[in-house]
Amino acid sequence: MSHAGDHLDLSRPLLSGIYDVDARDYPALAAQARRHELALRRIDLAGCTGKAALLMRIADTLQLPEDFGFNWDALADCLRDPGWQPAWGHVLLFEHVDPLRRGAPHDLTILRGVLDDAATFALEHDRPFFAFFPLPATDD
Repeated sequence: MSHAGDHLDLSRPLLSGIYDVDARDYPALAAQARRHELALRRIDLAGCTGKAALLMRIADTLQLPEDFGFNWDALADCLRDPGWQPAWGHVLLFEHVDPLRRGAPHDLTILRGVLDDAATFALEHDRPFFAFFPLPATDD
């Protein structure tokens, strides 16, 4: 087990980024996010096998604005704008990712790029931003 929940300090913007971890680390990561008063969202991708369903699920879970454009640029804009979810930092825990890995690996790659850009933007503004994906072997 990676024990990311025990060793990764989510209060440090310098560590912001995208991480692949054992899903069994999610409870510790969630507890740490709450302890540091970071906005925590679990994004369940069960049934998402393409871009449209993926963006819909993310928009619903993150409660993105009603005028969200359901494209990658719109998602990038929302993630850079702290107004969508006022908090000093964000932790996103993605769950049930394997259907997307199998059905739309290109969309998953793009999503990870958008999230990486959001993490870089947050770092530049001294705000923590973390996205966690379960390792394929531990994804249920």
